Amino acid sequence: MKKLTAYIFILFSSISFSQIERIEPPNWWIGFNNNQLELLVKGENINTFTISTNYPGVTINNINKADSPNYLFVNLTIDKKTKPGLMKLNFIDETGNRFIHKYQLSKKRSNVNNSEGFNNSDVVYLITPDRFSNGDESNDSFNSLKEKIIDRKNTYARHGGDLRGIINSLDYIKNMGYTSLWLNPVLINDMEIYSYHGYATTDYYKVDPRFGTNQEYIELANKATSKGIKLIKDIIVNHCGLYHWWMEDLPYKDWINYQEIYKSAKSMEEFEKTMIYSNHRRTAHQDIYASESDLEGMTDGWFVSVMPDLNQRNPFMATYLIQNSIWWIETLNLSGIRQDTYPYPDKNFMSNWAKSIMDEYPRFNIVGEEWTYNPLLVAYWQDGADNKDGYKSNLKSTMDFPMQKAIFEGISEKENWNSGLIKIYEGLSNDFHYSDPKSLMVFMDNHDMSRIYTQFKQNITQTKMALGLVLTMPRIPQILYGTEILMHDTSKPGDHGLIRSDFPGGWKSDEINAFDQSGLSNDQIEMQNFLRKVLNFRKNNQIIINGDTKHFAPKDGVYLLSRKYNKETILIIINKNSSSYTLDLSRFAELNLNGKNLKNIVSEEIIEWQDSMTLNNEGILILTTTNEN
Repeated sequence: MKKLTAYIFILFSSISFSQIERIEPPNWWIGFNNNQLELLVKGENINTFTISTNYPGVTINNINKADSPNYLFVNLTIDKKTKPGLMKLNFIDETGNRFIHKYQLSKKRSNVNNSEGFNNSDVVYLITPDRFSNGDESNDSFNSLKEKIIDRKNTYARHGGDLRGIINSLDYIKNMGYTSLWLNPVLINDMEIYSYHGYATTDYYKVDPRFGTNQEYIELANKATSKGIKLIKDIIVNHCGLYHWWMEDLPYKDWINYQEIYKSAKSMEEFEKTMIYSNHRRTAHQDIYASESDLEGMTDGWFVSVMPDLNQRNPFMATYLIQNSIWWIETLNLSGIRQDTYPYPDKNFMSNWAKSIMDEYPRFNIVGEEWTYNPLLVAYWQDGADNKDGYKSNLKSTMDFPMQKAIFEGISEKENWNSGLIKIYEGLSNDFHYSDPKSLMVFMDNHDMSRIYTQFKQNITQTKMALGLVLTMPRIPQILYGTEILMHDTSKPGDHGLIRSDFPGGWKSDEINAFDQSGLSNDQIEMQNFLRKVLNFRKNNQIIINGDTKHFAPKDGVYLLSRKYNKETILIIINKNSSSYTLDLSRFAELNLNGKNLKNIVSEEIIEWQDSMTLNNEGILILTTTNEN
């Protein structure tokens, strides 16, 4: 009898393997505040089956048949007292065909064991994984994937960087002084071209094999955590890749926006001509005069023809995306999410998405990308905003594009009544409108923008001025990989492939190695050393994390920003004068620094604060009161 039982189980298991193509999420946890779980079950004619389970503590509430006969969406309740184990899901159809699928339920981490979310104590290092370091050459290319070519001379081809390369570089990242790591997406992008950037996902639960495996992603997360580095995952809920596995058999008639146009097109050429693309009018979300057609054109239009726009108003799609984010948070013990193209999905869904995550992980953080230079629009998306339409985003952090622009113009423009440093002064004064300005993420460039060194026309002094300010103002700073060695895109400004160039030393054949400074120019070494000093000074510095901020209107090409915590002070002085300038310090008497010694954190020179200070050159001074005072 035991042998017969074993035979039947093996038979059922093999039928399960052939009958079910996938169940997503592939596993789940016990102990969430929301005890509901929705399983997407994909298999040929799976909607002819019913599902049951006798697993203690688990109840199947609904089995929803999709428009396609090859999907079921199964809603379950998991009691918090349920014990971890393999839950047997029993499938049976009308003719008596049956099989069993085993589904893993584990215990969720306690909030105490969850990683703390990234915050203004951190500096975020942004990496494009394909372009940072190739730690495993064996995974460079796969014949089973659509894009097979590795060509480092082609800036839009894959170059071979991977998770193993990043794991191998964690000590470099730590020693530089970075405390958080944001990777451009690493999930599989099985696209024909340009798959290296990662923003056209074709499977939401699988790492691209050219980057590594899910297990290596977990290894990266664990090893980063052990070195005091937080991990931020780049997530896209607005769109997927055209070759996502579900595009050949969409579950519902409204799974993606303008699905009827996609389905009816007889060729790619016809499809590209007839598809409705986003009008990118992001202000339609806040505009009290906005037409319905403008708002629909913004949220429903496709970004590009190879990125289908997901319809988050479909409740099964909405739950799928929320659960996927939570699955990765729990799997990797993430510290944060960077959400791409934040205003493009349905905004009510985005509010629910963020709330669902924060309800489960109250120490977590999410930063949303709203690429606008209007601080009113950035503030609208931050949690705590007093929006007239009553919208509550539940989004803790937003990307501070307005400040990026203000710093660039403030340093690069000629000084005048309404140009130059006044842009920084007035930009920071907009903080009164933000619900939590210190939680905004400030930066000078990213993977989509011309590099800072190119923006400043390869002026190392101005580059230092901007970065020094970014790292000391009340914000969460983000630095793009390679900034520390003056990587640039000057030969073709704004070209994405060039912006995301390879980090030298990440490949065995590289003659220049930025990890150990071999082959770097004097300017590159100077910048790397400058950033290392400022970053490590900033690490765990309570003046920067919790200090009060005070600044003084720029005068004669000089701007002073002060940070103070208890009795300690940090001063940031931006000087745009090319010749020697005497700064009258009586204007800053309210800082109560007279007679105190201040240390230049870069040169380590000691300066006594008296009546005046001579600024010999254009540049930045970062001064801190010493323990001797």
